[in-house]
Amino acid sequence: MERTSLSELFGSFFKIGLFTFGGGYAMVPLIEAEVIERKKWLPQSEFLDLLTLAQSSPGPIAINTSVFIGYKVRGLRGAAAAALGAVLPSFIIILIVAIFFAEIRHNAIVEAAFKGMRPAVVALIVVPVFSLARGMHPALIVVVVLTALAVWGLGWSPVLLIIAGAAAGIAWALTIGKKARS
Repeated sequence: MERTSLSELFGSFFKIGLFTFGGGYAMVPLIEAEVIERKKWLPQSEFLDLLTLAQSSPGPIAINTSVFIGYKVRGLRGAAAAALGAVLPSFIIILIVAIFFAEIRHNAIVEAAFKGMRPAVVALIVVPVFSLARGMHPALIVVVVLTALAVWGLGWSPVLLIIAGAAAGIAWALTIGKKARS
């Protein structure tokens, strides 16, 4: 297998960053398609592990994911190239918008464009949920639903639920998981 160049890594994440609206979660399906299907840098299972790690780490999920994928593909330089590629388009666009914001903030066309993008952004956020759920055990889907209800319905802290999930996963791996491998 050929070694991926830093410019290819940067270019892939730059393209994703340039054509994604809606933040990190909207970038996840594009990252998944690029990394798994187009470039074949990672298998699906490894991508899911990196995505879980990115979600559990502080910071934006898209940047964390790009860093972890870049590191996996090309080490520390790959992490820097991927992160820079993912961040640079947004930085440039925000810089340009900030320069001209006073002139366009009350423009009806700009407001209409953003209102029109909302449904697409929601769809881009929902797609990874179904994509990630495809390979899950039905019991884990129940855990996901119960966790969502606990956060939205009961107002529980997502941080505490993530810590509880990590503790449960470690306990499972140390007890039941060890027995299953034997």
